[in-house]
Amino acid sequence: MCPKCVGGSGRERSLSIYIYPNGLKAKWNCFRSTCGWSGYTEVPKRLPGIKQQAKTLQKELFEDRARLLDLSDPQLGYLELQGISEQTLKRNGVKQLRKGPNSLLAFPYKHGGEIVSCRYYNHHFEFEEEKCAFKIFYGLDDIKDASQVLIVGHELDKLALEEAGFLNCVSVPDLPHCNPQVKSLERKSKIQDKNFEYLLDCQEYLAKVDSFVLALGSDDNRKALTEELARRLGRERCWRVNWPIDEETGALCKDAIEVLRLKGSQALQDMIKNAELYPLHGLFRFCYFEKEIDDFYHERSGYEQGVSSGWKSLDPFYRVIPGEVTLVTGVPSSGKSEWIDALLCNLNRERKWSFALCSMENQVKEHGRKLLEKHIRKPFLTASYSNGMGRMSDKEYELGKLWLNKSFYLIRCENDELPSIDWVLDVAKSAVLRFGIQGLVIDPYNELDHQRPSSMNETEYVSRMLSKIKRFAQLHDCHVWFVAHPKQLQGWRGEAPSLYDISGSAHFMNKCDAGIVVHRNRDPSKGPVDQVHILVRKVRNKAAGMIGEAILDYDRATGEYRDYLA
Repeated sequence: MCPKCVGGSGRERSLSIYIYPNGLKAKWNCFRSTCGWSGYTEVPKRLPGIKQQAKTLQKELFEDRARLLDLSDPQLGYLELQGISEQTLKRNGVKQLRKGPNSLLAFPYKHGGEIVSCRYYNHHFEFEEEKCAFKIFYGLDDIKDASQVLIVGHELDKLALEEAGFLNCVSVPDLPHCNPQVKSLERKSKIQDKNFEYLLDCQEYLAKVDSFVLALGSDDNRKALTEELARRLGRERCWRVNWPIDEETGALCKDAIEVLRLKGSQALQDMIKNAELYPLHGLFRFCYFEKEIDDFYHERSGYEQGVSSGWKSLDPFYRVIPGEVTLVTGVPSSGKSEWIDALLCNLNRERKWSFALCSMENQVKEHGRKLLEKHIRKPFLTASYSNGMGRMSDKEYELGKLWLNKSFYLIRCENDELPSIDWVLDVAKSAVLRFGIQGLVIDPYNELDHQRPSSMNETEYVSRMLSKIKRFAQLHDCHVWFVAHPKQLQGWRGEAPSLYDISGSAHFMNKCDAGIVVHRNRDPSKGPVDQVHILVRKVRNKAAGMIGEAILDYDRATGEYRDYLA
């Protein structure tokens, strides 16, 4: 809202603000005809108070520079043991500063050839002090015209990479172990911007760079710093290295100087040349999934071509693959739920799969009866539907209950409200975690709560709902059978409906992996009424089947389906 006119009497949100990509400039304009307030501002490079402080530090640096001495022979010898030559040390202006009886290693930070900062270390390479007019990368002048820049975590790491032939390298001015804020940094935590002011000071150099290779180190602190730098520089421009292993300790080499000392300059060259693109959230390469693709090629899971439905006549057209969604439809009383129950019993019998059932049209006792009859292959009751077949024995019934209890888990909303798809999927996720289910049945779609925002039409709602179901199936490697009734067919004469006849939206057909219509003849004059046609109308995964039709015989006494023998 415009602070000048406050949006007028209508409180209009009429202010437009544009911030330049570098974050240093902004302009604004109010589009209310009676206001039109506009302006422009930019961030000053240095505030007045800081300028005075910089002058004082610049004076101290000038005084220190006059006292800097060439490195002694013992210092040169020690650095040579680390792999750093005298030539590299001289090129980077590494000196010593006498401080009482001790001598400190001095690493001058230069900008345009002028020293603007200097960091001092004792003979153990432990940080002692810093004289800093303003912070920049160490080695900044080396990347003035570089299209690719290597970023490391310590001045010695920069020198190590120079020994390996990489001059286009800088080190950060703040080391993780010197900065308590970075020390406690977690992957997504926010760091105060003042710790990264040097990125702003070096913007004129960094803006020209095409790519960055981040090689700060392998410990947790430096990994966290690497992540934050990648975020600020742009992950799409960043690469990261894979640190070699120290054979003596079995741990990763912690930084570039250690790689140089233990493995030599060739190992450093290989590490940089084999750097990999920095991962982008949501963007992947096929090589990241190499194991999964290899397992698929070698058919290691046993599910690559799907799991048999249990009916030889149906297998050429439809097999079950974990992580996919099957849409099942058919006119009322065609046997959709009965057929799915039979399919689940087959999968349990052959593969020992277990399932979560959100079956809102079935009473628990009736559903239990149907599943037990299909499993035991005998009627549950002595009733007219049994056609004189003897019912299951007490022993069979008791064993059947044990089977039922460990093979199926019920998802039921016990209050008066209809369950939403989000609620069903949340409970199903719990079933995956607790019981390891391999399949979920939602039967039928029409019994779910379909409240939606007034701004969302039914087509958009169905699309979003099916996306959630597919996402659940893929994430949990769980097959989902989703039952949906067709809309009321005008002038229906007994023909099978299509997947596009489902009430709600064509997205049912478009988004499912497999689409099946269960249909049976109801007119005895046109054929046997116990024959059920399983019409496979869509198969996205050609390894799992193809469009076609199978005929099954339905045994009313046991609820079983058997291959039709012509």
